[in-house]
Amino acid sequence: MWRRLGTLDLIRIGLLVLGVFFPVTGLLPWEDALASLDDIGPLLIFLVAIIVLAELTKEAQVFDAIAARMAVFGRGNYAALFFLCTAFASFITIFLNLDTTAVLLTPVMLALAPKARIAALPLAMTTIWLANTASLLLPVSNLTNLLGMEKIGLDAQEFAARMWAPQLASIAVTMAFLWVFYWRRGQRRDLRYTPPLLEPVADRVLFGAASAGCLLFIALLMLKAHVAVAATAAAAIVVGAFLLRARHRLTWSLIPWQLIIFVTGLFLVVPTLSRHGLSDLMTWMVGTEGDPYRTAAIGAGLSNTINNLPAYKAVETVIPPTDRNQLLALLAGTNVGPVITPWASLATLLWFESCRRHEVKVPMRRFLLTGTGLAVVGLLATVWALVHVG
Repeated sequence: MWRRLGTLDLIRIGLLVLGVFFPVTGLLPWEDALASLDDIGPLLIFLVAIIVLAELTKEAQVFDAIAARMAVFGRGNYAALFFLCTAFASFITIFLNLDTTAVLLTPVMLALAPKARIAALPLAMTTIWLANTASLLLPVSNLTNLLGMEKIGLDAQEFAARMWAPQLASIAVTMAFLWVFYWRRGQRRDLRYTPPLLEPVADRVLFGAASAGCLLFIALLMLKAHVAVAATAAAAIVVGAFLLRARHRLTWSLIPWQLIIFVTGLFLVVPTLSRHGLSDLMTWMVGTEGDPYRTAAIGAGLSNTINNLPAYKAVETVIPPTDRNQLLALLAGTNVGPVITPWASLATLLWFESCRRHEVKVPMRRFLLTGTGLAVVGLLATVWALVHVG
């Protein structure tokens, strides 16, 4: 079993072991540990349900059908395909979580590339950049948003009302960078592409059930249902369809155990470190003026250094709950900023693995330089929109 575990899996397990070690040794009081775990109960239910929903939706060929029809609808025009792909990736990120875009949509887009004779790298960069930068609008879009919802004190509609302008700004800047550095004629092979032939879906019942499940999830969110309830109800419909039509596809591998142990370990390790000096360091870094630009920059810098989830939890602890602008700026930093290093977000790590499996070469120097430019410009535009418009 240990031989089948990758380096990332061992790191996640190590984080959980370390997290359990702290309350056992008294470094973290048991009451604090239990309170922290109680906070993430609904979050873990949501994570399991949304990943199962997304995985089965992919198995039902919903993503494949949409991607193929986008390429056909573009009629060989790269500009049209660009707008369709960015809209699709943004929509999936906003409503089905950034990991869905990075992990499930990336293989779909890369499989489309040879069929339409499209360069794979522009499609790949579209998914990973928008997986991060399009994850500001709803609580479900990014795990960091869900982590901050209780402290920020907004429901989904109120959160979207504050973040629609920053979200538009970050997507607009991302689209500009994508076009200039990856999509324009000088960065791809041909003037036009070849629209692929449409292939029928293997099982229309599963396709319909998965589509209905995704629509139900979105509708329940709009009706202010709790994210865990909405995701569970939607996943139940799709799981039921697979039980009737393709039971063999329902395996334990659908359960995102890696995310579960990572989040659990994180919620034990960060509170412990905060009790033993981390909070003082974060207070010094963020300052006492409540500057949203500085807070966003600190969030982005830490995300690209240690990963965005621990970065968010570490900084959040020193921001007063009453300073909503600063908390939202921190989310901007930890959502839009993690586009520089390969380890800045879990989505980026999983995306690199997907590119490797599909033999798509990602030029590291180009990835780092263009990501740095996007992080700086995108974050400035996003925070400006948050302060002056949102």
